[in-house]
Amino acid sequence: MGDAPIAEGAGQLQGSAQGSGPASEAGDAEGTRQIPLLQLREPRRPVVADDAALDEAVAQLGAATGPVAIDAERASGYRYSGRAYLVQIRREGAGTFLIDPIDITDMQPLAQALADGEWIIHAATQDLPCLEELGLRPQRLFDTELAGRLLGYPRVGLATLVEEILGEHMRKEHSAADWSTRPLPEPWLEYAALDVEVLIELREELRSQLVAAGKWGFAEQEFETLLDFQPAIRVDAWRRTSGMHRIRSRRALAAVRELWTVRDAIAQERDVTPGRIIPDSAIIAAATASPQSIDQLMATKGFHGRGARRFANEWVQALNTARNLPEAELPPHAGPVTGPPPPRAWADKDPVAARRLSLAREAVSELSTSWNIPAENLLTPDYLRRLMWEPPLTREPAELAAEVATRLSESGARQWQLDLVAGPLTAAILAAHEPEVEPAPETDPDPTAGGTE
Repeated sequence: MGDAPIAEGAGQLQGSAQGSGPASEAGDAEGTRQIPLLQLREPRRPVVADDAALDEAVAQLGAATGPVAIDAERASGYRYSGRAYLVQIRREGAGTFLIDPIDITDMQPLAQALADGEWIIHAATQDLPCLEELGLRPQRLFDTELAGRLLGYPRVGLATLVEEILGEHMRKEHSAADWSTRPLPEPWLEYAALDVEVLIELREELRSQLVAAGKWGFAEQEFETLLDFQPAIRVDAWRRTSGMHRIRSRRALAAVRELWTVRDAIAQERDVTPGRIIPDSAIIAAATASPQSIDQLMATKGFHGRGARRFANEWVQALNTARNLPEAELPPHAGPVTGPPPPRAWADKDPVAARRLSLAREAVSELSTSWNIPAENLLTPDYLRRLMWEPPLTREPAELAAEVATRLSESGARQWQLDLVAGPLTAAILAAHEPEVEPAPETDPDPTAGGTE
C-alpha cells in the first residue's frame, strides 16, 4: 500500500496516446483505412490525492451538469481485496479528474456532487462493488457494455465499441497493470483518463441505436436492475481450485479444503491474491501426496510458490488437520446441490424434462436470432434450467403461461424478458408432454409404376 505520491506531469511520453501521432496502425484488411488514435482533449490534471484537492474537484463536478462518466482501476491478480486504487470521473463542464482514494478520509462530498447525474459505466458489475466500498453509488445508470450486448454487437469491450461506433482507436496495454503501485507511472494515468474520455459520446450513440431498434425500454429495465447489484456469494469456494478432477478420495478433498482455507487467510491478511502465495497446482500436489513433514512437503513434486517455504509450518498443519479428521467430517465428493442436475444427465433422469429443455432452448435461440440479442441476455440460463426441470403442474395454457411468468419474475427476470420468452417457453412445456409423432416409414416406389416397356 505505499503512501508515496502519484507521479505527476503532463508532458508527452513515448508510447502514450498523446505521443503516438494522429492515427493508429489499425486499418482494414487492405490497410487503406487509418483509425485516429484517441487522445485527451485537454491536459491531464494532477491526481486528486488528499481531502483539499477533493474539495476542489467536488466544487467543479457539482457545478457541472449532465451525465457522469466513471471508471475504477483495481489490482486484480495482485491484491486480495477488490478495492479501487484509482477512480476516473468526467463530466461536461468540469472535465476529467483522476482520484486516488487511498489517503482521502471522506468521499461523501463526491458522492453528493454526483448524486443528481446519470452514471455511465462500462461493465458496471465489475466496478460497482469497489465504488460502493468508497460510498459511491449511482441513482441512475447507463452501462455501455450491456447496451452493446442488447444491440447484438459480437464484441463489447470498451475499445472495440469506441472503435466501431466512434471511429477512434484506444490502446489497452495497461488494462492488467498493478494499480496498487505507487507512484503510478504517467502512461498509466493517461490510459486511465482515456477510459472516460468518450464514454458520454458513446452513451449517446448507443442510446440512439437502442431507440431505433425498439430496445430502449429493455435497456432501461436492465439499468434499473443494476442499481441493486450485489456480487454473488460463493459457497464452498475451495471446490473451484484448479485441478480438482485429480482428487479422488474424501481425505484428499479435506486436504485441499484445509490448504485452500489457510492460503486464503494468509492472502487476506497480506492483501495479496492467493495464487501469489502458492498456486492451485501446489495445493493439488500437496493434497495428493499428503506429506507429513516440512522436508517431505518441500520435496513434493509440484509444490512451489513464493510462500511455499515461508509458510511451510502452516501448510503441514493444514495437512495434519485433514489427516486427523473423523470420517464423518470429511467433505463429500460433490458440493451442495442448489439446483437441477447438469443438463447432460437429464435424458437419463427425466427424458420429458430433457425434451422440455431442448424445446425451450430452441425457442430462446430463435428469439435471440430474431431480436439480435444474445440468448443469455434474453434469459439467464439458470432461470431456464430451473423452470424446465420443475415446471408448474398445470397444463391449462392460460394458467401455465401466468405461472411461468410468475416463476421467472421471482427468479429475477425483467418484464421485457417475460414479454418475449414466457409464451414460447409455455409452448415448449406443453409440446414436451405431447406424444412425439413418429414419421411415416418411407416405402420404395413401384419401379414399374408409370413406366412403359
